[in-house]
Amino acid sequence: MREALKWEFPGGKIEPGESAEAALARELREELDVQVLVGERLGVSLTSSIELELYACRLHAGTPEPREHAELRWLTSGDLAVLDWAPADIPLLEVVAAALQR
Repeated sequence: MREALKWEFPGGKIEPGESAEAALARELREELDVQVLVGERLGVSLTSSIELELYACRLHAGTPEPREHAELRWLTSGDLAVLDWAPADIPLLEVVAAALQR
């Protein structure tokens, strides 16, 4: 379940017969109108109702447009902690910060 007005990493449910990477690429097309190259899996967050897999992605085509979101932001590793994140996303913030510093 989505947390109203909380920040989330983009993505969504995996459809039957779809890989996690294909689902992420599809969701990013639908949610942000972009094409991405999905890279390595960075981590997993497990809550009582959500299993969130986080992947590194590289923008391949398009400019992100907020089709299903109130706002989008590009962040540096130092900016991550200032946002009000959904609970499932919080355990992955350190992993994202480290990936952004590479």
